Amino acid sequence: MNEIKGGIGVQTEHIFPVIKKWLYSEKEIFLREIVSNACDAVTKLRRLISLGEEQARDIPDEGFKVKVSLDKEAKTLTVTDNGIGMTEEEVQKYICQIALSGALDFIEKYEGENSNENGIIGHFGLGFYSSFMVSDKVEMLTRSYTGAPAVKWSCTEDGSYTISDDAEDAPERGTSVIMHLNEDGEEYVNSSKLRDVLDKYCSFMPVEIYFDDGSEKKEDEEEKPLNDTTPLWLKNPSDCTDEEYKEFYRKVFRDYKEPLFWIHIKADYPLNFRGILYFPKINTEFESLEGQVKLYYNQVFVADNIKEVIPEFLLMLKGVLDCPELPLNVSRSYLQNSGYVNKISNHITKKVADKLNSMFTNDRENFEKQWPDIRTFVEYGCLRDRKFYDKVSNSTVFEQCDGKFVTLDEYLETAKDTHENKVYYASDKVSQAGYISMFEKEGIDVVLLPHIIDTQFAQLTESVKDGVKFCRVDSELADSMKGDSAEEISGAADIFKKIIPENTEIKFESLKDESLPAVLNINEDSRRMEDLMKMYSQRGETMPPMPSQSTLILNSACPTIKALSEKDAEKAELIAKQIYDLCLLTQSRMTSETLKAFLNNSYNILGMI
Repeated sequence: MNEIKGGIGVQTEHIFPVIKKWLYSEKEIFLREIVSNACDAVTKLRRLISLGEEQARDIPDEGFKVKVSLDKEAKTLTVTDNGIGMTEEEVQKYICQIALSGALDFIEKYEGENSNENGIIGHFGLGFYSSFMVSDKVEMLTRSYTGAPAVKWSCTEDGSYTISDDAEDAPERGTSVIMHLNEDGEEYVNSSKLRDVLDKYCSFMPVEIYFDDGSEKKEDEEEKPLNDTTPLWLKNPSDCTDEEYKEFYRKVFRDYKEPLFWIHIKADYPLNFRGILYFPKINTEFESLEGQVKLYYNQVFVADNIKEVIPEFLLMLKGVLDCPELPLNVSRSYLQNSGYVNKISNHITKKVADKLNSMFTNDRENFEKQWPDIRTFVEYGCLRDRKFYDKVSNSTVFEQCDGKFVTLDEYLETAKDTHENKVYYASDKVSQAGYISMFEKEGIDVVLLPHIIDTQFAQLTESVKDGVKFCRVDSELADSMKGDSAEEISGAADIFKKIIPENTEIKFESLKDESLPAVLNINEDSRRMEDLMKMYSQRGETMPPMPSQSTLILNSACPTIKALSEKDAEKAELIAKQIYDLCLLTQSRMTSETLKAFLNNSYNILGMI
């Protein structure tokens, strides 16, 4: 059998357009890639110095930097480093061949099993060619640390290149990449634009980066790097002060409000990543929340809010994560699916849960002060991730109408003698004040669940905690509110049937509070479904109306109800209507028409005095 072997060939005139158009999701990434390469060149040389490599032994490990220079008249952008540099042979090997990575060769030769600790950024051998996304010609002047002659490499956008020794302007050691900007790159002949891109992608690169846009400098003006080469997340948590954490937060997120607290993550084997997550002050409307968790790869910014690494509910937070082992695609724009990524996600979730539990256990007073600001985050996290709920459920608290905070277990322990396994709550402390007062008179605590997410969290708790039921104060009466057995007042029900909707049930109870003539209760499950339909309607979805199951409870111990049937028919109906309208008012269920009728009825009653 005949067999032919060979290697796949690539024609540059065909692959260059692909690189320019499809390799990177954002054109501005070219600057990140070129500056990253410059940082790698410095990192490699530093590594050789630390290893005592013969030709690098006498080079001082200081003064390393990367300089980005803009020449507006010539429309060129130059990135220069004083790192390892290249010989002509290395230029031909790594620059003239696409996707052959000098970084990988270096790691294999000098690092071996310690490759994850070197901090070298490049891996694919493609980043250099991102320069052609904005350039019609790219020149490179380079001089190796070995003392080999300097080399000039020049290439046009069609892939045609020349190599020569005409490199008088090459740095004493290192490399200069000169990009001649084309029409697509004209927007980068702008100092502000370049500063924004450098700030976005290069703020924490490991080598000092300087920017020169050709503008005149004051004589006494000190040149300062654009970046912080030792960001806070690289330090040990025990070495960081609260003020440093706050200052870092302000610098990265430009948020004038101080964070509530933070988590400094330092994961070593087998995950190897670091970061800081901040809890900002969170509004209660969780639908509008948008945090910002920045993902870095060896101190190079990759993207915001990559959901594969950060569970969705944690995206409400703000923070930075540096994961040097992430399986990124070749453009370092998004992740390849990986079990390693899932492990990082799970580890972050565990760290957040541990922080919340620690705060609750060790400083509950402060935890309760901050609960209103973090409640939405915690509840949403529990709804999105059952494992997170299992971890933090014992540290979640409920605010009571009296301002105190209790856990679910604490509430149920207090309630076991009067309303076992039932949690009474109010969704509006003002409109439901009458109902709340009824419960408090009987010594029954009422918790506040004022937002949709609160009631959804309550439903989740009901599904997990067997037998536990959340009941709004206007959905049912507690047994302790009732007196002796109720007896039906003759004729009273018939009077109310004339003025209430057909689907409203009438029931008699003897209440301890004799001054209260009636209570309107809306079935808990029925009202939850009604609220759900309203929520869908607000999103623009057409939903059929859901009639509520309501019960009008007449207090047989109230003198007004007892005497109702003794009044003449017109007065009795007028009083019954007033009682029912007051019940509607406490339920916030009055329409403009019913409110108008209520006012007219009130005036008529006043006229009877």
